[in-house]
Parts: sequence; structure tokens; C-alpha cells
Amino acid sequence: MEQLFSYGTLQSKEIQMQVFNKILPGTPDQLTGYKLKDLKIEEEFGMTDYFVAMPSENTSDFIKGIVYKISAKDLAKADLFESNAYKRVQIKLKSGVTAWIYIES
Repeated sequence: MEQLFSYGTLQSKEIQMQVFNKILPGTPDQLTGYKLKDLKIEEEFGMTDYFVAMPSENTSDFIKGIVYKISAKDLAKADLFESNAYKRVQIKLKSGVTAWIYIES
């Protein structure tokens, strides 16, 4: 099993059904030393506002999110869902869990 930390759209049950065809059980956690930055992504009907995690110079900054245990197959589905504005990296969360996260590309 893989661990995936989501701080945005993948927390939505509707998005989970579209991407994974199921609702993912998850556990709240935090990513320390990171902050959110606004990001515009061009979609089918124009530019849409999102946000992306990026390292912060302030070590007390953090991002709240959810850690999901998913299969490698579901991780590949998440990769397809995320745009090329994001890249997937592994990071250690506040809980000590090592998880995949999508950050600024």
C-alpha cells in the first residue's frame, strides 16, 4: 500500500468517485514547513484557480490535509488526475508517516 497526502481536491468525495470509483478512508495529518500558493490551471473551459504546496522559509508554516492508504494502481490514477503543474514527491508528515504529495512542479 501507498500513502497519499491530500490538501485539496482529492479530499472531495465527488472527485474520489470520479478518479478512484470509491470513497477513500483517510486520517487527518499535517505537512510542516510548507505553505499553499495560488495556481491557475487551464482547463477545458478556461483558467481555473487551484493551490499548490510549496516549501516555506518559515518552519512553523503547515498545511492541514488527509493521508489516504491507496494501492499503486490508485496512485497511478491520481497521477493522471493531477495536471503537469504538479509533481509527486515523498515527504515525511507531522505524524511521522512518509507519504506521496503533489507539490509545485
